[in-house]
Amino acid sequence: MEFETVIGLEIHCELATKSKVFCSCSTEFGAAENDNVCPVCLGLPGALPVLNEKVVEFAVKAGIALNCTIHKESVFDRKNYFYPDLPKAYQISQFHKPICEHGSITINAEDGKEKKIGITRIHIEEDAGKLVHNEGSTLLDNNRCGVPLIEIVSEPDMSGAEEAEDYARKVRAALQFAGVSDCKMQEGSIRFDVNLSVKPKGSTKLGTRTEMKNLNSFRSLVRAIEYEQKRQISVIEKGGEVVQETLRWDDAKSKTIAMRSKENAHDYRYFPDPDLVPVVLTDEYINNIKAQMPQMPDVKYKIYTQQYGLNASDALRLTEDRQISELFENAVKAGADANACANMILVDLYALLKEQGCDISGVKLSYTDIASLVKMTKNGSINNVTAKKVLAKVVQTGLSPEDIVKKEGLTQVNDIGEISNIVREVIKENPQSAADIKAGKTKAASFIVGRVMRLTKGKANPALVNQIIDEIIKSE
Repeated sequence: MEFETVIGLEIHCELATKSKVFCSCSTEFGAAENDNVCPVCLGLPGALPVLNEKVVEFAVKAGIALNCTIHKESVFDRKNYFYPDLPKAYQISQFHKPICEHGSITINAEDGKEKKIGITRIHIEEDAGKLVHNEGSTLLDNNRCGVPLIEIVSEPDMSGAEEAEDYARKVRAALQFAGVSDCKMQEGSIRFDVNLSVKPKGSTKLGTRTEMKNLNSFRSLVRAIEYEQKRQISVIEKGGEVVQETLRWDDAKSKTIAMRSKENAHDYRYFPDPDLVPVVLTDEYINNIKAQMPQMPDVKYKIYTQQYGLNASDALRLTEDRQISELFENAVKAGADANACANMILVDLYALLKEQGCDISGVKLSYTDIASLVKMTKNGSINNVTAKKVLAKVVQTGLSPEDIVKKEGLTQVNDIGEISNIVREVIKENPQSAADIKAGKTKAASFIVGRVMRLTKGKANPALVNQIIDEIIKSE
């Protein structure tokens, strides 16, 4: 029997406000445990919440970025559940009247065609605390309590891990470009919950779904989906029934682990929060925010492909991160070739970031550095190999490319006489390689080029080296 997978995502995104949603405590990441707390975010008796206006603005921006209807009136509800990281035993959220509804994101489906993924709702809520597990004990860090979140709930419109990843990446990019969150997954700024079920192919009846909580990387998202759909199919094929439950993904063991039976809305005993008035927005307020919105990734994608001439893959990758996009655009505006900039960022820079285990915000690099390196490579001042070395030194030291090239004497050697002498010397020392080149063996030419580059400490113009080798071999 063939099966189809049905997937919906709930994306929790921490908003980039300086203070929490209902109090003035800092949202700073990495503070000492329980430093950023007060009676309000700890839910102590008598403490009253006051809504942070910036949270509403950011939620509206997120709704606009994700093509939602913005409701002029929304209300806060209490979502009741008992868990150690929730001191007051309820979470202030929005259930009956969320601030945004009926949005969508367009992705590339698994069949290669465009596919619209519906967004059911976006609502504001507060984050819970964090449990810190030590050997033999569990401690509670309340710093995250009250940090403002939006939860973006999709329709169950995705049918596999590839579609879910594409959707998640596009939502993350939209939120980042809108300026509502840094979306740093390593800091928990954005987290994914996956609702997944399987059903016989062609069936209109949905299967029993499970929910996988708090996935914090695209890699984990894909692996968890691929594992869970196989697990559910295996259960059904063996004559069993899938149980509706909440799971966690164990990345080390590459498997899902049951946490608790899956709750439904009535289990949370939602009711309007008596301490918070409705949020009422005017048309003028919403229109002012719309007027402030920057270009979104889909718009930039068209500019990159149609105006800058980038291929679809490069344009898509450059629009996944706002800082990377700005780095690229500003370098091009500074006069550097668009395709060369894209290649330097997506290949050389990304390799450095992966090596250092950080994102673009963690390195010393400006668009002028990228533009300078591309221009120096294009005009023959340095070659591609040297450009990679200089980029690494710029990231490491913060010095300009020009200063590094000058200080370390890395200017490309373009002197035909000098290179010819070195090539002749290498050919004289390696007569068999010269004979192999004459016989049409291309690897031999690569060997000679490598030797010349080594003798010139990588500074010779590779194209000129190849040209001179060809001329000398033919003349002998």
